[in-house]
Amino acid sequence: MRESDQQTLIVAAVCFSDDHQRILTVRKSDTRMFMFPGGKLEAGEDATAAAIREVDEEIGIRLTADDLMLVGTFRAPAANETDTMISATVFSSRLPAIPIASAEIAELRWVHRTDTGADLAPLLRDHVFPVMNAR
Repeated sequence: MRESDQQTLIVAAVCFSDDHQRILTVRKSDTRMFMFPGGKLEAGEDATAAAIREVDEEIGIRLTADDLMLVGTFRAPAANETDTMISATVFSSRLPAIPIASAEIAELRWVHRTDTGADLAPLLRDHVFPVMNAR
């Protein structure tokens, strides 16, 4: 299937890093891929509002728009949906509290930003981590 024939989901995500260049990732229930906290935009929602809402729902971290810094917008294959692409607006933020897996999140895991594991979402492994490592 050509990329132009695939469905595209519009998502927003937040990249939290620590002092050891590790990145917080999450794995949703009944999936195997790790990704940034985040998700699909709801009707009438912009990327900033979606990122804030999703992070609160998924890991219990409350952010404001002032907490977010734009990393970029990336197009990548969806991690857990076949024949689907994502257009992801990715932000970075400091982690103001201890994250707790909530809602559909089954697992939290810190990974080094040089990790290229097969269980990392293509968005992280192929797009965001290379940008971060080039800085």
